[in-house]
Amino acid sequence: MPSLHYEVHGPADAAATVLLSSGLGGSAGFWQPQLGALVAAGHRVIAYDQRGTGRSPAALPEMYAIEDMAKDVLEVLDATNTSQCHFAGHALGGLVGLQLALDAPSRIASLVLVNAWSKPNPHSARCFEARLALLGACGPRAYVEAQPIFLYPAAWAAEHAQRVADEVDHAFAHFPGEANMRARIAALRAFDIDARLADIAAPALVAAAKDDALVPWTCSQRLADGLRDVTLDFMPHGGHAHSVTEAEAFNRSLLDFLSRVSAPAIPA
Repeated sequence: MPSLHYEVHGPADAAATVLLSSGLGGSAGFWQPQLGALVAAGHRVIAYDQRGTGRSPAALPEMYAIEDMAKDVLEVLDATNTSQCHFAGHALGGLVGLQLALDAPSRIASLVLVNAWSKPNPHSARCFEARLALLGACGPRAYVEAQPIFLYPAAWAAEHAQRVADEVDHAFAHFPGEANMRARIAALRAFDIDARLADIAAPALVAAAKDDALVPWTCSQRLADGLRDVTLDFMPHGGHAHSVTEAEAFNRSLLDFLSRVSAPAIPA
């Protein structure tokens, strides 16, 4: 299969590497609010466009699954000579991290799971059904016009109207095609590793916004209840993309977590 587009930022000799995996949009650009803070803190950072999106064009195969997306991450890690990473994933990207922690645990030093989940829930299913119906009946433009409704709180979207409009135009210009979008949504809707959460040993930061309109914050609480080593960070506001809308607060939590899990062990 074609290689994936990836970017490497920060010092090549950094003690730790952070790999960033985006949500349904799949673009490395989603993490722009975090890149500067991570590099300034001394981390080597890898961001990539997921297969079938952005600068990683490909026709996704039938029955494409989160397991396939996890294998794609291993390809990126191997291509960048990265033996182990701190994995940060937003929504779908978080599912990829959970799957990778099960399939290749030695490659995962820690997990950052942002508005992610371990099993399907009826509210998110209803949202995706509505989005797919809009895509089928009205086409890609209507689909991307609706996207900010699920990503951002209404007040933030209104206050940043031009930014949101520019994002919609960019998403439309780089829309991956209906078939790929349907395959990616089917993959995330089929994901269910709830019964295996306790098998994941990597320390995890579980971050969620309580006003997320797409994924109930209780899904993050379920992750925190099931995983073995968890730091839980709930924000009252920020929406599904609170790493964007509340970037300063999110970055503080992210860097504090990475600092703690990267610190050398103190001898007994």
